[in-house]
Amino acid sequence: MSISVLPTPESLRHLREQAKTGTVNWRRKFIYWTGAVLVGLVAVTFASMADTAAHIRSHIMHVSPWLMLVVTPCGLALSSWLTRSWFRGAQGSGIPQAIACMHLNDMAVVDRVLSVRIALAKICLTCFGLLAGASIGREGPTVQVGAAIMHTVGRFAGISNTTSVRALIKAGGAAGVAAAFNTPLAGIVFGIEELAHSFEQRSSGTMLTCVVISGVTAIAMVGNYTYFGHTYSAVPVGTSWLAVLVCGVLGGLSGGMFSSLLVRMSRGVPGALGAFITRRPVLFAALCGLVLAIIGLLSGGMTYGTGYTQARDIIMGSGQYPASYFVLKLLATFVSYCSGIPGGLFAPSLSVGAGMGGWIAQFLPHTTPGAVVLLGTVAYFAAVTQAPLTATVIVMEMCDNQQITLALLASAFLAFGISRALCSHALYGALAVRFLRSAEPRQKSTTITTATDTAR
Repeated sequence: MSISVLPTPESLRHLREQAKTGTVNWRRKFIYWTGAVLVGLVAVTFASMADTAAHIRSHIMHVSPWLMLVVTPCGLALSSWLTRSWFRGAQGSGIPQAIACMHLNDMAVVDRVLSVRIALAKICLTCFGLLAGASIGREGPTVQVGAAIMHTVGRFAGISNTTSVRALIKAGGAAGVAAAFNTPLAGIVFGIEELAHSFEQRSSGTMLTCVVISGVTAIAMVGNYTYFGHTYSAVPVGTSWLAVLVCGVLGGLSGGMFSSLLVRMSRGVPGALGAFITRRPVLFAALCGLVLAIIGLLSGGMTYGTGYTQARDIIMGSGQYPASYFVLKLLATFVSYCSGIPGGLFAPSLSVGAGMGGWIAQFLPHTTPGAVVLLGTVAYFAAVTQAPLTATVIVMEMCDNQQITLALLASAFLAFGISRALCSHALYGALAVRFLRSAEPRQKSTTITTATDTAR
C-alpha cells in the first residue's frame, strides 16, 4: 500500500497563511522597534534643544537681568497665541493629552492631538517657553511626543484596533519618560501607575519593549548617566526617620495644595478674572510672564527654566540656596502652568521638592542633609502627581541610590495620602478629564476619573 507524501492544496494554503501571518507580525514588530528608537532619538534631541534654550536665556540675563521684564511677557504671549491659533492640543504638560487619548472613542481627535505636527510644535514651543523664562519642564511634553510617535508608527503599520492603538500610546508615553530621565524602570512604573488602568494593559509586552529600546537608544547617544549624579545618603531606622515624617507631611500639604489649585484653575475661574482670562487669554499669558519676570528678579534668576541645575546643586550639596527658593519656584511653576503655554511639571516639581528638603535639612541635624533633600524631593513630587511609586522610582534611579528606597517609599506614600485628602482627584487625571470634555463633548469622560480612583 503506497502512502502519498505530496502536500495537499489545503496544507499548502495553511502553510502560506502561516508564513504570511508570521511575516506580518515580524514586520509590525520591526516597525514598533523603529518607533521606540525614534522616541529615544527625539527625547535626546529635545533635551539638547532645551539646554540650548537655557543657555540663550543665560546670555540674555548676562546682558541685563531687567531684559526679562520684556522677554518673558512677550515670549509667553507669543507662545500662547501660537498654541491657541495653530497648535491646539499642544498646551500644558502633555501627560493629560496622552491619558485622554487612551479614552477617546473618536480616532479623528486622537489623530489630531497625537499628530507629528503637534509633537513638533510641543517640542519647539516648550523650548521657546524655557528661553523666555517660564518655570516648565520637558519631561511631560516628552510623554506626549513619545505617544505621538508610537501612534503615528501604528497608523503606518495599519493598526486600527482600539485596544492596540491605546497600547501603543501607553508604550510611547512610558518610553518618553524612560528616555527623558534615563530611568527605564521609572518608565515602566509610570506606564502602569499613571497611564494604564487595568491588569491587562499593565502587562503589555509592547510597553516593556519600547521602554527598553528607547532607553538603550538614549544611553547610546549620551552615555549611561544619572540625572542628578550619584548620592550615597542613607536613612537608618531610628531618629533619622523623623525626616520621613516631616518631609511627608510638608510635601503632602504643599504638593496637595498646588495640585488642588491647578485643578480648580482648569475648571475655570469665577467672576471678573475668569471672564478676562476667557476673553483675553494672550494678554493674560503676557501678565503671567510679567509676574514670572518679577519673581525671577526677586530670586536672582533662580526660578527661570526647569530648575534642574538648582535641584542638582541642592541634592549633591554643591550649592546653597535661600529658604525662599522653593516657595518662589512653586509660585513660578504655578503661574507658568496657568498661562496655558506648553510645558511640563516634572522637572520644576523635583526642583521645588529639593528646595523644600534643603530647607528642612537645617532643622534635622541627626539626619544626613542629602537624604533629607531626597525625601523632600520625592514627597513633593508624589503629592503633586499622586503617583507615589513613580515618584519613588524616578528619584531612586535619578540619584543611583537604592539604600534609601524604603524611606523614599514611606515619605512618598505619606505625602500621597495627605495630598489625596486635599485634592480628591489626581492632577493629571483631572486635567485629562477636562481635555477630554473639550475635545469630545459627548464622550463619557468620567470614566478616566473612575478608572484612576479604582487603580489607586
